[in-house]
Amino acid sequence: MIELRVLELLCARFCHEMVSPVGAINNGVELLSEDDPDFVRDAIGLIGQSARSASKRLQFYRFAYGTTPTAANTTPKELLLGLLEGGKVTADWSESLSLLPPEWLRVACNLAVVAVETLPRGGKILLRPAAGAAPGVSIESLGDTLLINPDIVAALGGAVPAADLTSRTIQAHVTATFAHELGGSTRLAETGAARALFVAALR
Repeated sequence: MIELRVLELLCARFCHEMVSPVGAINNGVELLSEDDPDFVRDAIGLIGQSARSASKRLQFYRFAYGTTPTAANTTPKELLLGLLEGGKVTADWSESLSLLPPEWLRVACNLAVVAVETLPRGGKILLRPAAGAAPGVSIESLGDTLLINPDIVAALGGAVPAADLTSRTIQAHVTATFAHELGGSTRLAETGAARALFVAALR
């Protein structure tokens, strides 16, 4: 059973993810009242771009946090790329990941969010199947500036009680929980000056 503290933090995190595009839509709507045609044109562009961003975030987190499968014409890879579109981090998703069960692809998407947060100034994440025959995923963060938060690493290893979780560590905790439900675990396997390797796999 998911504890109330986890639900509170997860809801807060999701709302934080949606504030930016929804706020931009609101700003665009306000600009529509201007008489200047240039303002109106810019407003329409802002509303359209922000609505697309909000939609992509909703679709990603519906899959990452929920039990809803992706739409027939949408893959987890496309959901992740949509989430990262226009940002400072890009993703290289190995096509061999498509052989994993959907439940492990959900773990992959959640672990990708953890990996992205280690790259505050941008970079790249590489998503591959974990080594070995058992289901699992490895994600490598590559960037000039790598930020490894020890609290997040601890939460990823399942070492942080629910009462001690924060908005910063909740994503790692949820990722670890999803992997645990599949009989697996998550961890920071390797780290270097410009590289970190995260793994989620069967124990």
